[in-house]
Amino acid sequence: MYGAFARWDVEVSHLTVFPMPNVADPREWILEQDAIYVSGGSVANLAALWRLHGLDEAFAEAWRAGVVLSGQSAGALCWHVGGNTDSFGPRLRPWSEGLALLPYSCGVHYNSDPQRRALLHESVASGELPEGYAADEGVALHYVGTEFIQAVTIDPRGYAYRIERDGPAVKELRVEPRLLTSTTLSS
Repeated sequence: MYGAFARWDVEVSHLTVFPMPNVADPREWILEQDAIYVSGGSVANLAALWRLHGLDEAFAEAWRAGVVLSGQSAGALCWHVGGNTDSFGPRLRPWSEGLALLPYSCGVHYNSDPQRRALLHESVASGELPEGYAADEGVALHYVGTEFIQAVTIDPRGYAYRIERDGPAVKELRVEPRLLTSTTLSS
């Protein structure tokens, strides 16, 4: 992240809680940020550590105060009720222990892992996960508060999807994302 933003007029910092917090007061650090980006990894381990350190409450407080929360893979899934994860091994399983700031399920890596679409459909149809949204690689879901506003993409072949219960099954509604180009990225 430091290298990626080196030429931008931004101040980049990071928070870690393992093996111990790298800042004196993690809650204060979280509340001082304009935006927080969480990378991928084990969403189950991430959420467990956050809860252990009280960061789940700090993130919720920051979100209510207008701090932008973002991420990819586990870093997208964590803000939702849950979704599918490989946090427990190579076989995906539903996980519903997210921070639930967004009251939806979240499907990540939707077009790159064939297990994910079927398991998300099954989990939403059964009620194990709530209705929600999914995103192909390179596609981001944009919310304001808890309202889904749009999807954006850097891949012209990528899509987002709304996953809704439909009786004992689900229906998948494709959401056309707005293509981000080098012009829109620089403005």
